[in-house]
Amino acid sequence: MTDPQQSPTAPADVAVATGAAERDLGAPLVRLTGVNKHFGDLHVLRDIDLTVRRGEVVVVIGPSGSGKSTLCRTINRLEPIDSGTITVDGRELPAEGKDLARLRAEVGMVFQSFNLFAHKTILENVTLGPVKAKGVKAAEARQRAMALLERVGVANQAGKHPAQLSGGQQQRVAIARALAMQPKVMLFDEPTSALDPEMINEVLDVMTSLAREGMTMIVVTHEMGFARRAADRVIFMDAGQIVEEASPEEFFTNPRSDRAKDFLSKLLSH
Repeated sequence: MTDPQQSPTAPADVAVATGAAERDLGAPLVRLTGVNKHFGDLHVLRDIDLTVRRGEVVVVIGPSGSGKSTLCRTINRLEPIDSGTITVDGRELPAEGKDLARLRAEVGMVFQSFNLFAHKTILENVTLGPVKAKGVKAAEARQRAMALLERVGVANQAGKHPAQLSGGQQQRVAIARALAMQPKVMLFDEPTSALDPEMINEVLDVMTSLAREGMTMIVVTHEMGFARRAADRVIFMDAGQIVEEASPEEFFTNPRSDRAKDFLSKLLSH
């Protein structure tokens, strides 16, 4: 799973093989068809159609309130949908029960806030899911957890509790915890928005490494540098709709819609 030649904390500006034309992407893994979602009278997702292929890195960007995080959270039913279908690896998401739990285990999720168990050590945070949800033996779970903590650069913190770590370290632990379930796809919902500026790159470096290794990823972020560097495809959302989708090069140099042009011009003027 890990390329021993590549450190997970390698500089983020190293050459990364990205772009669907450069990487051999697999069959569709995540598919949303006609997805709608309301919060009361607010129509937050409007007829969303989106297919993500195995090994693809899709970055979702757009203004605040455009539906990006809601889209991300519907893919493992943290947010139920009102209509449409969502399938992961050809299976439709069940509404509830053990089947949903099993499918959720295949969809890793990393949140804005790290959501680590404060009363458990870092190692315990990473081993808990495989042992409880997948029945992995404790010794095997510990061995895998230490390898993952090494991979994200925090193995030396394994015996500490979350409060003893920096925000960047905690988010890297959260990534290791999601990876410990051996998911088919990883969802990242604004994973760096709660971090101090100097901690952002250490998390983005780990994410860039995952992209390089072929992990299927759907990333909601404001980090345009990561989108340019690691994405196969950029999805631009506004007012609950997918307004535009393109390669990073095409989107950032020649956006087609007025809304995307306006969004990018505001970013570049700051």
